[in-house]
Amino acid sequence: MIKNPMPWPKGIRCAASFSWDMDADSILHMAHPDDANTRVSTMSYLRYGPQIAVERICDLFEKYDLKTTFFCPAWSMEEHPYAVERILKGGHEIAHHGYMHELPNLNTRDREAYWTNRAVETHVRMTGKKPAGYRAPWYNFSRNTIEILPDHGFLYDSSLMGDDVPYKIRSRTGKELIELPCWWTTDDWPHYVHNFDLDYMMTIQPPRLAHEVYWSEFEAAYEFKGYWMATWHPFVTGRAARMRYVEKMLKDMIEKGDVWLATHEEVAKHAKKTFDAGEYKPRIDTLPYKDGRIPELAEDAVPLRG
Repeated sequence: MIKNPMPWPKGIRCAASFSWDMDADSILHMAHPDDANTRVSTMSYLRYGPQIAVERICDLFEKYDLKTTFFCPAWSMEEHPYAVERILKGGHEIAHHGYMHELPNLNTRDREAYWTNRAVETHVRMTGKKPAGYRAPWYNFSRNTIEILPDHGFLYDSSLMGDDVPYKIRSRTGKELIELPCWWTTDDWPHYVHNFDLDYMMTIQPPRLAHEVYWSEFEAAYEFKGYWMATWHPFVTGRAARMRYVEKMLKDMIEKGDVWLATHEEVAKHAKKTFDAGEYKPRIDTLPYKDGRIPELAEDAVPLRG
């Protein structure tokens, strides 16, 4: 079904990456800049991520001698340095997730470049190195992002949803990144998030149901030699009942065998190596896809909102 499966290290059948967007309370300040401080219950909900869940996540992966990837808004790193220290202590990856979870596609190019650079500076100061990877807040990769990131030495992006395996994205001026595709199905937000202040009220369901969705996606990746990725949040999936199912997935993947459990940076480095060596020819998307309004639309066309 996957026409062009990429070769994984040592002939392994498929690769799997777990990632955690440590947004913490940055998203509340972005959503309610004037009165976030009055929304104390939601603030506690979000701060549960760095205060409680990050250590729990690190402990779990270290129990199985594995590394995982945290995408962190730089403001959240500055606000919760103890969480950064815990992640680094375990040798886990910290990747770029904006400065304060700002939306890149609503910014001018100069403004997006400013926030990207400011966040990179925070990463260097707090981790000792530039981040290898990037995920746009809310997946809102802009038409300028592909031009901005390579100038900072980024290896990969993980915001787009255009394939089942790593591929390349290229700007019209020839700048390139490895794309590690994500997918809403394996994001925990639509399965779990229930909060008035975040304007997202999913029906509360047992973790078993979300796990069935995640595992069905993994089984397809395994069967067709693809790439499985989770986009989860410490304050969401880091809760005890849900973490039981995360451990179940880890154990089941390990017992199944022939699965490479890797960080995003490890997958991106492997992809680049195979691409550069000519061992695999990836699909390439040139961005942006379009310039402005398409001519087929009537001038009085009404925007649709799903």
